[in-house]
Amino acid sequence: MTHRLFLVEDHPITREGLRSLIRSAPDLEVVGEASSGPDAISLIGSAKPDLVLADIAIDGSDGIELTKQLRALHPDLRILIVSAYPERVYAERAVRAGALGYVAKHEASGVLLDAIRTVLDGRLHLSPGVRERVVGTYLASGTAGESAVADLTDRELEVFRYFGQGLTTSQVADAMMLSPKTVETHRVHIKQKLGLATTNEFVQRAALWTARNEV
Repeated sequence: MTHRLFLVEDHPITREGLRSLIRSAPDLEVVGEASSGPDAISLIGSAKPDLVLADIAIDGSDGIELTKQLRALHPDLRILIVSAYPERVYAERAVRAGALGYVAKHEASGVLLDAIRTVLDGRLHLSPGVRERVVGTYLASGTAGESAVADLTDRELEVFRYFGQGLTTSQVADAMMLSPKTVETHRVHIKQKLGLATTNEFVQRAALWTARNEV
């Protein structure tokens, strides 16, 4: 199976390097590119990628805000931030915005390919130290949230866990032998119980809960 990737990067040389690296992998292909946030938003709907690789510093926006916008428009889209900015500063912001990972541009090409495949699998990719801090921050501030998770019904917890593993609505429906509409109803109830206002918050909470409980 070939996975479809979309690049959001405003430096042509960097974009060419990413394109060449991805083309070297038989299971990955580039289906679109953009140099700005507005262009990415206008093109991604028709390109239908499985994963977006986005820099933080891009024309007309930044990768964090773009992530929030894309997750609002395409809740099942997976996003990996690839940036020269320090991971210790931006990784947590990226995850809270709805990204499933952060890779520094100075990392070896093999690290980036591993990160791409990890995020495509619906798992969180962060360096070990940053992952520990991000999950630790969530635990320190999430006592009430943890209690609320314990109050979910068995069916709701199963839905929550599947979304935390990165499954799309249709994939959760298939796994649980439910209709997508029923899955969406469960998601609405979970958001209400956990006090989550947006899909981004839901995805972030599910990913971090899974990182803590299923590592």
